[in-house]
Amino acid sequence: MMKLMEKISSIATKTIISCLIVVIALASWIVPAFAIDYNKQTLTGKDFSHQDLTDASFDHSNLRGSDFSYSNMQGVRFFGANLAAVNFEGADLRNADLESTRMTRVNLNNAVLEGAFMTNVLLQGATIDGADFTNALLRPTTEEMLCEMATGTNPTTGRNTKDTLFCP
Repeated sequence: MMKLMEKISSIATKTIISCLIVVIALASWIVPAFAIDYNKQTLTGKDFSHQDLTDASFDHSNLRGSDFSYSNMQGVRFFGANLAAVNFEGADLRNADLESTRMTRVNLNNAVLEGAFMTNVLLQGATIDGADFTNALLRPTTEEMLCEMATGTNPTTGRNTKDTLFCP
């Protein structure tokens, strides 16, 4: 009788484990991935380089000195974030919300900012060699300031930085 009980217990355990594996596999296939929420966090000096951060949200976060180089950041929200001295070199920031951010001494070399929302951005001391600002929403005064320092061609889009800013 004892051996029969052990055998039943073993079969039940294996069945439960098999069912769990199937449920986990189905759940990972059915459930969509959700964007990560980093809102209102202190993330100074963090390394986010070479990551897919599509649609993530960093609203009102302190990201001073962080590295987002060569990351996919399409649709990311940075509303009201401190982005001082952040490295966005080669990052894909298409349709990103950079509204009301502090981007002093930020590295935007070879970044793609196509369609980015940037009407109230502090961009003093930024480097923009090869950045693509196609259809980015900028204040005219910010656009003029960027035109004074604009150089290069974006390696991803092949667009000249001055052309994407409509510089004279």
